[in-house]
Amino acid sequence: MNYRMISHVLGWVIGLEGVFMMLPFICALCYREENPFLFLFCGLLCIVVGLPLCLLKPKQKSMFAKEGFVIVALSWILLSIFGALPFFISRCIPSFVDALFETASGFTTTGASILSDVEVLPKSLLFWRSFTHWIGGMGVIVFLVALLPLSGGDNMHLIRAESPGHSVGKLVPHVKSTAKILYTIYLGLTLLQVTLMLLGGLDLFTALTLTFGTAGTGGFSVLNSSIATYSPYIQWVITIFMLIFGVDFAFYYFIIQRRFKNAFHLEEVRGYLGIVVTAILLISLNIYPVLSALGTTTVADTIRYSAFQVASIITTTGYATTDFNLWPQFAKMILVILMFMGACAGSTGGGIKVSRVMVLIKSIVKEVKVLVHPKSMVKVKLNGRPLEHETLRGINVFCASYIFIFAVILLIVSLDNLDFTTNFTAVVATLSNVGPGLGAVGPTGNFSCFSALSKLMLAMAMIIGRLEIFPVLVLLSPKTWNR
Repeated sequence: MNYRMISHVLGWVIGLEGVFMMLPFICALCYREENPFLFLFCGLLCIVVGLPLCLLKPKQKSMFAKEGFVIVALSWILLSIFGALPFFISRCIPSFVDALFETASGFTTTGASILSDVEVLPKSLLFWRSFTHWIGGMGVIVFLVALLPLSGGDNMHLIRAESPGHSVGKLVPHVKSTAKILYTIYLGLTLLQVTLMLLGGLDLFTALTLTFGTAGTGGFSVLNSSIATYSPYIQWVITIFMLIFGVDFAFYYFIIQRRFKNAFHLEEVRGYLGIVVTAILLISLNIYPVLSALGTTTVADTIRYSAFQVASIITTTGYATTDFNLWPQFAKMILVILMFMGACAGSTGGGIKVSRVMVLIKSIVKEVKVLVHPKSMVKVKLNGRPLEHETLRGINVFCASYIFIFAVILLIVSLDNLDFTTNFTAVVATLSNVGPGLGAVGPTGNFSCFSALSKLMLAMAMIIGRLEIFPVLVLLSPKTWNR
């Protein structure tokens, strides 16, 4: 185990978080808050802690997969711990467990909250709360690889450990160039959304914070009503961009390179869009009779509500324009299925990922064909190419691990003796990085009803889900630390 390399990268991560905290510090100065130096203090603390580790140069610069997993898992845990300090020190969240839950929810782009009234928070804390979504959306390690002097040819281990998806590859031959391309696309789409939000009449602060939540598919809002009070134009902009950020970023790279055949050959993207359209139609047909009987909606409103919530849930963003807790059971079950499924691999969304679901379905079809025709040679293909056995094994192990971890966390959370709907969807919402669930943790509720133990378990579920299980399992394995 290359401990000096691990310490070196962790130092960069902590120090970089301190630099990021300068933005909410500037926000505090602009709004002349009572305690404008809170983020300056927390930022300098991060830099002071991280700088000595950065200066600890590793003697051996090679990095293996296990170092990559350990670095990524520890990075996200430390990001959450240090990122919680502003909430805790300001006493806006008096409990450190609650502050840690809120911050982990931010960085993992989950959007689950323990706060019942976010509007009382200072602007700087609201900015930091949403900005953590943007940082976590593409990943802080990807940012480090793109911009900072991390030498060595094994940085792909870091990107693969942090990036969502069953098979993360390089867009171009050099890892650093791949990371730069990803962040350039990410930043470009972010700026485009901010511009459209400003054109919709929002002020810069609101446009930035809502865009951070959309780009990172996180879902923290600056209003208690989430997105419900904004205009239909703003809601449609957010709907479209949630879907955009739920697409594999390789798609946009191919579009920029004018390799349209490669872009539209991505089977997962086509499946993702097909699922979205189908879910919107089914939910619209299901909720329209109920809402129209109450005289509270038109056909256009119904489609807008359905499209927004489908986009929000499948991309695991978690914004809401209506209380879908009140929708018919059929519509709610579709949303729960979308919570498990999630967005595309290579996007900022969470969940199991559409590609894995597609591969599992194809594997079932393959097994049925083999049972019917035992001598037939059937290959599971994705994007027209046969998948290797290792890829299929990895997907199967991931799904089995997901179900096992889900069951364990659900069992622990059930000790709080809340109703089954609340417990079940709370674990789904955190492990899949969705945010809101149903019952007490629905779009108008929050996670404050859980005990400290449950909040810690749910916070860990967020990190496990964001890193797609294995980095955390490797970190916790005793064999990892054997020399």
